[in-house]
Amino acid sequence: MANKKTTNSADVGFEKQLWEAADNLRGSMDASEYKNVILGLIFLKYISDSYQDKYDALVAEGEGFENDKDEYIVENIYYVPSGARWSVIQEASTTPSIGMTIDAAMEQIENENPKLKGILPKNFARPELNQARLGEVVKLFSNIKMHDHGNEKDLLGRAYEYCLSHFAEQEGKNAGEFYTPSSVVRTIVEVLKPFNGRVYDPCCGSGGMFVQSAKFIENHGGKLKDISVYGQESNPTTWKLAQMNLAIRGIDANLGPHNADTFTNDLFPHEKMDYIMANPPFNDKKWFNESLKDDPRWSKYGLPPAGNANFAWIEHMISHLKPNGKIGLVLANGALSSQSGGEGAIRENIIKDDMVDCIIAMPEKLFYSTGIPVSLWFLNKNKKHPGKTLFLDAKDMGTMVSRKLREFTDDDIKRIGEIYDQYQKGTLEDKPGHWATVSTEDIAKQDYILTPGRYVGIEEEEDDGVPFDEKMKKLTSELSDLFKQSNKLEGEIREQLGRLGYEI
Repeated sequence: MANKKTTNSADVGFEKQLWEAADNLRGSMDASEYKNVILGLIFLKYISDSYQDKYDALVAEGEGFENDKDEYIVENIYYVPSGARWSVIQEASTTPSIGMTIDAAMEQIENENPKLKGILPKNFARPELNQARLGEVVKLFSNIKMHDHGNEKDLLGRAYEYCLSHFAEQEGKNAGEFYTPSSVVRTIVEVLKPFNGRVYDPCCGSGGMFVQSAKFIENHGGKLKDISVYGQESNPTTWKLAQMNLAIRGIDANLGPHNADTFTNDLFPHEKMDYIMANPPFNDKKWFNESLKDDPRWSKYGLPPAGNANFAWIEHMISHLKPNGKIGLVLANGALSSQSGGEGAIRENIIKDDMVDCIIAMPEKLFYSTGIPVSLWFLNKNKKHPGKTLFLDAKDMGTMVSRKLREFTDDDIKRIGEIYDQYQKGTLEDKPGHWATVSTEDIAKQDYILTPGRYVGIEEEEDDGVPFDEKMKKLTSELSDLFKQSNKLEGEIREQLGRLGYEI
């Protein structure tokens, strides 16, 4: 079966058309600036289409409820006042005041929908934004119906994700603040399978973990209402992106009343979760505050080092788990083996508490923000196989989609999910060089280091049927010839240096 690329890398259709229009609009603006312009427009078109669909349905019913806000709220549809509807935006697309019209629409929508207050971008009239090009982008939106019709149901959400990924590519190192590649997120979701319950991301970025969870549920015949979404994000701009991203997907999420630092201002201090998924900042050196020294989150496994937040994130997440809760997170590989600042002792305590269910070694170049390889950690408060941990080496998986970026294909993600499922069922046999089920006792013998390579071993080579003695005779003969060539070359080099007056 041929490998299929993830939809994130498929530059086709409306998403590509939209991105090209966005690139024309950019002008001299930084990617971080015009990102909010394009994503804000996608959001505006989405809620306008959503409203118009419901409005038309209510008019058709003939009961006179089309202007009753409660009719929209009950279906998680944002109320769009008459002056903010897309027809008004479209009419102004050929005028120099198109930016002012959009800003006014955003303001009106916020006034009618308290959940959106202070979230929507309102800087479309800025002088550096070419108003004629902005009008062209509005026309592009106007030429396609993008809300919930047949195969177009997910188009706008895909466009939002597509643009996020391309902005991440352009912003490079800064992309890690708001975007985790969808193939990485999908791998976590494929293992955790968050069908129902509370789903939490303490550093949620633009909300990718929640979006992929929703897709998983829908693809497996579940219902989105069966999960409750909680998230927290420290960056105010990214927090707003997440609110819009989730609204477009129809995900009713609680991201707190504002952005906030998870360590110093946990917005959900007493909430317990069924699933926690996260891609925390790698090796964050500036997380610590003296007020955190005696925080109860560190009481069980130990105080994390002030110079690296990796284990602080792990301990924070564990503190929020229900008795049967599960965690899937991305961490830099250093967390697998580091002994500095007490990290080794914390890792040992977590392993002894039988929390580590699975470790997956990932290949390099999966992220726009860094080329370093990472690992996926899966923790479980109620493991199916107590005293056991699955180690999986996936470094040879994935496909290079550009010189700098690798992606997991649909088949890669499915394969990892199948391997984990077999492990859960107790039917998985070790495959040297690829995966192994290891006892806690054997992990202890390795000083509680979790690097998969220590446990999966080396892949067995197929026997080619050639006797060992015959192989050795051939190899020694080849080596003898190489030695002769080496001696000849050495003599020629000495001769040439001698002619120049140098001896060695």
